Amino acid sequence: MVYDRERWRLLERLRARAVEVMEPLKSVGVESIVHGSVARGDVNRKSDVDVFIPHPLPSFKVEGALESRGLIPVERVIVMATPFSAIKAHLFLGDGTSVTFPLVALTKVEREFYRFGGEVKLEDVKRMVRVAGVDKRLMLIEPTERGHVEEPIMGREAEVAGRLGIGVEVVMERVRVLTRRDEVGRTGVYLKRKLAPHESFEEVLKALRDEDPAVRRLLTMRGCPI
Repeated sequence: MVYDRERWRLLERLRARAVEVMEPLKSVGVESIVHGSVARGDVNRKSDVDVFIPHPLPSFKVEGALESRGLIPVERVIVMATPFSAIKAHLFLGDGTSVTFPLVALTKVEREFYRFGGEVKLEDVKRMVRVAGVDKRLMLIEPTERGHVEEPIMGREAEVAGRLGIGVEVVMERVRVLTRRDEVGRTGVYLKRKLAPHESFEEVLKALRDEDPAVRRLLTMRGCPI
């Protein structure tokens, strides 16, 4: 695939937006990544800017850093995809931009999910460094000077895992999930809770712990002090 001038300009705009979000986080010592097509470079008009903080931390630190630069969330949501997966906080900033961070420690597989799709840090975003990753079509996207090369990963899971530097179990899991999504469509998430303006993520998580055995079990298993 060879990119035209319009696609390069779109990538520059999306990365500039990522920098706007990542820099205030960096200023308070919070490391973040941007993942997906913005990291790989194969962006289109529907591409979102997905910023992720890979470790738990107090929500006020994240929200305070963003608000100091005028980045006010239009929606705040807690999501737990399955009864056994990490609980995450999502801050939606509008125009397809979001900041996500876990409220419990991630497992190795959960952390490597982001490397599966491709991820870059702030410095690489600024330098227009692009990395390999797999898109939702299960195509491995490998950047070239003029665009990218893409190839299917089905049947080549171990090779792809090696090329991305992740465990083969991560690749197998994503193939299973995305193949099933193609067959039966999206099946929803176990828990999704929108926060009111006055609520903090920690307050809501404590309430969920008290009322939901799956949340309580996960917090115990992950050693969360809440």
